[in-house]
Amino acid sequence: EKTMGFEVGRIGIEAQIEDATGLIAVDEIAFASDRIETVIFGPADFMASINMRSLVVGEQPTGYDVGDAYHYVLMRILMAARSRGAQAIDGPYLQIRDLDGFRRVARRSAALGYDGKWVLHPGQIDVANEVYSPSQEDYDHAELILDAYGHSTTVDKVGAVMLGDEMIDEASRKMATVIAAKGRAAGMTRTSSYRPPGG
Repeated sequence: EKTMGFEVGRIGIEAQIEDATGLIAVDEIAFASDRIETVIFGPADFMASINMRSLVVGEQPTGYDVGDAYHYVLMRILMAARSRGAQAIDGPYLQIRDLDGFRRVARRSAALGYDGKWVLHPGQIDVANEVYSPSQEDYDHAELILDAYGHSTTVDKVGAVMLGDEMIDEASRKMATVIAAKGRAAGMTRTSSYRPPGG
């Protein structure tokens, strides 16, 4: 930074968790520096480090037919990243021409709340953008929740309100804020608008 004339502290760190030791220490790693911006899962090295019986990075190992062999790993990384206020990024899918496989594996971490996934080929970019962006329906619903909750707390002066058949409150607002922010970041636009009760 000093050599290049950058502001000190400008360059962030992306920490990659690639083995069992890294996963055990993921909390300490996430908080090791104020520069930590992202915690990333490195699946290939991780699989090798624990002797996982699979040669396809990110796929379920042969013989593992119940649940998800990566759930614990993904959740540990996600908890460390979120407690640090950092991004959580899933690692690459090496079968670069298997877009259905990429989509399937990406949906797993997207469902948990990951911010994205590494891509190794330009052909994976559109699928990653699709998977890690909310659906139009979810984006619209999130914006409606924010509008309804904003109206209820500023105009009606109440902390909970109904949106159709759904009760919304501060927790609903927090969840909607996440989805709306992802939609806005993806350049989405609303297809519905909020009408206050009686309005």
